[in-house]
Amino acid sequence: MVKFPALALIALTLTAPMAIAQVSIIGGGVAKDCYEAAKYQRVSASAGEKICTKAIEAEIMNLTNKSATYTNRGVLRMRDGRLEAALSDYDIAKRLNPNEGATYLNEGAAHIMRKDYNAAMVSLNKAIELDSHDLYAAYYNRAIAREHTGDIQGAYFDFKRADELNPESDLAKRQMERFQITTN
Repeated sequence: MVKFPALALIALTLTAPMAIAQVSIIGGGVAKDCYEAAKYQRVSASAGEKICTKAIEAEIMNLTNKSATYTNRGVLRMRDGRLEAALSDYDIAKRLNPNEGATYLNEGAAHIMRKDYNAAMVSLNKAIELDSHDLYAAYYNRAIAREHTGDIQGAYFDFKRADELNPESDLAKRQMERFQITTN
């Protein structure tokens, strides 16, 4: 079984709002411990990474679950500021399961944190195309990338779409307050 709850990560740029990532849950055992390390943050990111590595190396998993475990380890690596290592995990996860939107969402968040907004756009467009479980996060992150690439109108409409998808959250609402709407 695969689930995708959202986690928030702070982008490393002064002007960017938060980038949002997801973690994947899978069966049981050490892989489940990896998921819980990524989701609940009860252990440090480096301790969680070790749990995930143990799951990858020692557990027998189908491709979907192995991909999810790489994605979860990538989230932990990203949280620890190890963005290149996280991107490497996302690359492996995509090879194992190229149709999982959560992996592309996380990859996009890592690119935002690297300030590589064009690469983030590619990843986030794919997450949206694949109908990622948490489309809210994909649109929110794409709005960040769009704003940094100069597509202010696109950024506003992505924040607006994120708000429509998750009206309980005020993150997108706060971002939209920064925009001035004018008509010609």
